[in-house]
Amino acid sequence: MGVFDGFREDENRELENTIESETAEQGTLHLRKEELDIAKDRVPAGEVRLRKEVVEENKVVEVPVAHEEVFIEQRAVNEPSDSPIMGNEEIIRIPVTEEQVEVGKHTVVTGEVSAYKREVENTRQIEETLKKEEARIEREGDVDIISGETDHQLH
Repeated sequence: MGVFDGFREDENRELENTIESETAEQGTLHLRKEELDIAKDRVPAGEVRLRKEVVEENKVVEVPVAHEEVFIEQRAVNEPSDSPIMGNEEIIRIPVTEEQVEVGKHTVVTGEVSAYKREVENTRQIEETLKKEEARIEREGDVDIISGETDHQLH
């Protein structure tokens, strides 16, 4: 009785179809297994927009300003005068000044904002069920089997 004796007849027929060059005295069974093919795609995840917005703020500033005042002092004098009184009017002009506040505006750069992309790598755990084929030997009767196992384990 050979290694493959005990398989059902349709399995034997399938084996005979796949192994045409083997004799009934020996055979080779190819064992297969599934492995994961992992691919990564770069897909859009969103967008960042960086823009400026004008914000208005009322500012109250205390500005010291100066102005001139005319102080009039009158005192009594009792002195004789040699000048006759004429009907001419005598006028003294004293110019008076004050500081006026002029407000202007100018623009200054107060800072800058930069935006750039950087790639960050992390790990995701993927769980998937994989299939593999294993050889099973069925015995019928008193059969000795000597295993010359290499890479594949026989059960």
